[in-house]
Amino acid sequence: MTDPRWLDADGRPLDEEDRGLVYDVRTLVARRRVLGLFGGVGAAALLAACGSDDSSATPSSSSTPTATTDSGASGGDLTEVPDETGGPYPGDGSNGVDVLDDSGIVRSDIRSSFGSSTTTAEGVPLTIRLTVRDAATGRALSGAAVYLWHCTADGSYSLYSPGVENENFLRGVQETDSSGTVQFTSVFPGCYSGRWPHIHFEVYGGVDDAVSSGPIVKTSQIALPQEACEAVYATGGYEASVPNLAGTSLTQDMVFGDDGGIHQLASMSGDADDGYVAALTIGV
Repeated sequence: MTDPRWLDADGRPLDEEDRGLVYDVRTLVARRRVLGLFGGVGAAALLAACGSDDSSATPSSSSTPTATTDSGASGGDLTEVPDETGGPYPGDGSNGVDVLDDSGIVRSDIRSSFGSSTTTAEGVPLTIRLTVRDAATGRALSGAAVYLWHCTADGSYSLYSPGVENENFLRGVQETDSSGTVQFTSVFPGCYSGRWPHIHFEVYGGVDDAVSSGPIVKTSQIALPQEACEAVYATGGYEASVPNLAGTSLTQDMVFGDDGGIHQLASMSGDADDGYVAALTIGV
């Protein structure tokens, strides 16, 4: 039976080339599984035969991430992360300004603006570590790209909010490594009225897609744990976040409220004095 995602409006199967990037990724995973049965050099030779005719080509960012097997892969117990709104301040060209085509957007430390400004966003240090996996198999997707952005300690978004329209801090793109992981150095976001503390992200097939308005594989959000939020907001610079956090909850949030953010709630380590590390595995 054909997966309903690969059917057109009349219920007819779409041609393979029209099924999108997720279908392409899962097809690649299946092909690599078959090749694995042959083992060793034979599998490598078969895979090479399916690739470019130019044997001297060097690896580069690609619109098709590579599914890799590692000790953390676990098929069958990974749920695809829910699709969510990118919000009104994406900076990806869908609502005005597009920062993704600016030189300098591919970076791991997103605390400072780049280009004409070098202003640095202040706040409690936060390292954000995301691992992208194929939800169907659990295998890590290397060579994919993650565009990540979030608000400042006082709840403002660069490129949009009054006073920071000319800044582009707290935005960046990273390519997933061999374990499907990206890591960003940032600051803990504040809590503004009407929303639970969160971080936005988009997953692309590769860096080339991310910086050239290519297709988006997944748009979603990360929820931050209440205990860490309360500890951070008790420090200087986050005063406005205290009443805003007290006035909402995960179950009331417009994005996370349907399931309490069960698939989007980051695991957190660290403290408000030395900073936190937020980690989440993203199934796509």
